[in-house]
Amino acid sequence: MTAAPATSPDISPDFVASLAERAQEAENLRRLPQATLDDYIASGLSELLVPARYGGIEAPWQAILDPVRRMAHGCASSAWTLGFYTLHNWMVALFGEQAQEEAFATRPFLAPAPLAPTGHGTPVDGGIRLSGRWSWATGVMHGNWVMVGVLCGSADDPASIYPALALLPIGDAAVEDVWHTDGMRATGSNDVVVTDVFVPSHRLVNVIDIYKGTAPGAALHDSDTYRWPMVPALALLAAMPAFGSAERAADIYAERLSQRVLAYEGVTQKDKPLAQAHLAEARIRLRALRALLDDTVGQLENLVTAGDSVPRPVRGEARLAAAHIVHESRDIITKLLGASGASAHFLDNPLQRIKRDVDVIAGHVVFDYDTSRELAGALMLGMDIPRTSMV
Repeated sequence: MTAAPATSPDISPDFVASLAERAQEAENLRRLPQATLDDYIASGLSELLVPARYGGIEAPWQAILDPVRRMAHGCASSAWTLGFYTLHNWMVALFGEQAQEEAFATRPFLAPAPLAPTGHGTPVDGGIRLSGRWSWATGVMHGNWVMVGVLCGSADDPASIYPALALLPIGDAAVEDVWHTDGMRATGSNDVVVTDVFVPSHRLVNVIDIYKGTAPGAALHDSDTYRWPMVPALALLAAMPAFGSAERAADIYAERLSQRVLAYEGVTQKDKPLAQAHLAEARIRLRALRALLDDTVGQLENLVTAGDSVPRPVRGEARLAAAHIVHESRDIITKLLGASGASAHFLDNPLQRIKRDVDVIAGHVVFDYDTSRELAGALMLGMDIPRTSMV
């Protein structure tokens, strides 16, 4: 199947401003407003990583990062959800050809992808019978497909068990409303439940192949885009809403400095040397994170472009870089909020929402700072780590 490529996406300042205007509505709904989804589809971003043979843009993988970072200037929850919708188009392009033909016949392809292998697939003729429950299904409220992590194989033969991703139409799953959180509320990350559903073999892909960048889609498409290893791709993308939120927090803090008159002092906050220092520190730390991001992406891009596999130590460092970006972004936001006075905690002030959202982002398993540092250090030293470790 071939089709003309789509045009480049348009993440305009007006799009970002609309996300900011709808942020409270999105929080209240606990899902994206339909207008946000409509703007996303109209922008072309949903086609960014769709293969050209299916009419997509087939952009270089790293092209996803900047739009998601900029969308977070409007709403971190929306940026997270729309970023993962886009990434999951890339992820389904790692499956075999028949699965892609089926998935990309639905446009836009909108799929949550809870990856923890909390389901079990029992082998049967032509595929598996799948049952399980998955949490953190970002975007499931608008989804038309779903990808889930599953352990396939017979319980009687532990050696036969392997981790896989399974692709299902959303109608094969039930959604349970559990997403009652203090942050990232608009992601609608409810639970997905599947009970004894048949999944054909062509809609399964081995997770180990995805981790290494050697999944079937890597050979099907003549593009480096689909040879990126999954964990660095997922982690770096997921770090962008936190990074963009920290940038926006610095902008808001700078705007407040000239407007905020300090009680009992009678001076504007911008005239306080320590307030100036807080702003300068935030800006320089953000510049350092930008340099780390560019260096990490550049290293991965060079390996992928050269046709080389990405070694586990490099993948471990990339995961750590993403975790560090989130760790630092969260700390920058915390310090700026603390320096903004009690009025920043009113619900109509975006700083408090930014803080709540990034606190939840930082809880994602891939950003566990201790684990990320341990894995990266162990791999640097040539030590063995469990084969199921997320690298």
